[in-house]
Amino acid sequence: MIPIIQYHFITCLCKSLPIFEKGQVIFLRNPNGYGTVAKLSGSRRRPYIVKKVSGWKENGQPQYSIIGYAATREEGNLLLAEYNRNPWDVDRAKITLWQLFELWQEKKMPKLGVSNQKSLCSAFGHCSALKELPYKQIKAYQMQDCIDGCGRSYSTQGAIKNLWGHLDRFALELDIINRRYSDLLTSDPVPPTTRGRFADDEIQALWACQGEPWADSALILIYSGWRISELLDLRKTAVDLEAGTMTGGAKTKAGKGRVVPIHSAIRPIVERFMAQPGPYLIGGQKCPQAAYRKAWSALTARLRIRRVPHECRHTFESLLDSAGANRRCIDLMMGHVSKDTCNRVYNHKTLEELKSAIELIKPPCSTLNK
Repeated sequence: MIPIIQYHFITCLCKSLPIFEKGQVIFLRNPNGYGTVAKLSGSRRRPYIVKKVSGWKENGQPQYSIIGYAATREEGNLLLAEYNRNPWDVDRAKITLWQLFELWQEKKMPKLGVSNQKSLCSAFGHCSALKELPYKQIKAYQMQDCIDGCGRSYSTQGAIKNLWGHLDRFALELDIINRRYSDLLTSDPVPPTTRGRFADDEIQALWACQGEPWADSALILIYSGWRISELLDLRKTAVDLEAGTMTGGAKTKAGKGRVVPIHSAIRPIVERFMAQPGPYLIGGQKCPQAAYRKAWSALTARLRIRRVPHECRHTFESLLDSAGANRRCIDLMMGHVSKDTCNRVYNHKTLEELKSAIELIKPPCSTLNK
């Protein structure tokens, strides 16, 4: 059988191609305008250049557009074949991972939450080994290597995977790529949460300390579902005692600017904080999280309660769920996005319905007389 060397990724049965014989080897020449793969001189990591004539100089010499570079001739022929099957903008094809990331930072990242932005920027550091590569040439296994080789926890792995998804969608929008390798990526699953909820006797212990600023702030967290950062950022201008609401939130689009009714049991506590001088609800002046956690540790150690502030948020949702509150109302007050499309898009709730839902939480009877 006569060996055949193919210089392009097209059927070798095409009888219209010019054929040249040299001994026992048959060479198939690329058709006019198809492009070429040539080896560059010197020692290079990717010594084969893939190019195609894009025009002609005044002296009749051809002008080439560089499609890309390859480590082997076979890889170069595949790249040339892919280009001829689905031509892309050669200038856009030259955009490196670093250039695409910078453009994405400018155009898309400002629409994300601050914490999400920081997470994705940090994730890019684990992809820096690929930053000089044209984005179009980055394959799924290289993306996956960034995740597997980061040596970090599931949260960092998830952030890297999330970043590749953002960049792929942006590159697709710019016609740099025509497929999304990020859809093939995997990362370590989120482990089961170790957080719990306050037991009834622990909530009762906090109510027994009502009037102490740090205990009062813990009760606000339990009966409103704020994150610790959200409560400490809450200004008095965001509290409407007449309407009976607090407006704030952070982290996600659904979490920002959400309205949480003031539960009747903690209204006296909120009023006491509002009467203190200063623009912020808790403490009057902005309280750093480190200072708050230090005061929290002292309070919980004295009461022998082994809980962290975020477990107040777990408790709030658990109390609402156990009381039979409407799931859409819970999601709105927690700042969560409903997984059910019908619930998320078509199920609208009024403030009165939110107030009715939050009042389903019944505090210990002994607190009602205080």
